[in-house]
Amino acid sequence: MRRHLGITILLLVCSFSCNQIEKKPIDSVNEMDVVATPSSLYTDLEGNPISLNDYKGKKILLNFWATWCRPCVEEMPSLERAMALLIEDNYVFLLATDESIETINNFKAHMNVKLNLIRYTGALSQLKIYALPATFMYNEQGEQVMIINGVSDWDSPEMIKKLKNFN
Repeated sequence: MRRHLGITILLLVCSFSCNQIEKKPIDSVNEMDVVATPSSLYTDLEGNPISLNDYKGKKILLNFWATWCRPCVEEMPSLERAMALLIEDNYVFLLATDESIETINNFKAHMNVKLNLIRYTGALSQLKIYALPATFMYNEQGEQVMIINGVSDWDSPEMIKKLKNFN
């Protein structure tokens, strides 16, 4: 009897204490929320902090990649061509990796990449990224509107139409 009373009291205490904590559902956390924190999760290749909030008013294609990820590297020419095709459509293309700035700069020099490569300093799992490449799309208001997992043919007519028409 005493044991049942102890368990009941413990359950009541736990249920009341949990109700007082306001939690944001994990599914409602988006990249712009994470970036709004005081310390930026991104840097340019000189180590200066940058934020996605700096690009509000533009459509953002944020592609997560790695130098060791063959599919990521293979889709870069397609991303460059798409960037050129969408230059009139208020786009910014950002390619983020969690590798060191030195590694990114070496890659950029050897591969002659014209894309805007940046460094992500957070944990990819924080953004629910468990495989690369992963691409997040944001509208001009900074709202995440699309996630594309895996390799894409970025400059295909179908994809360009899709990118021109998302809100």
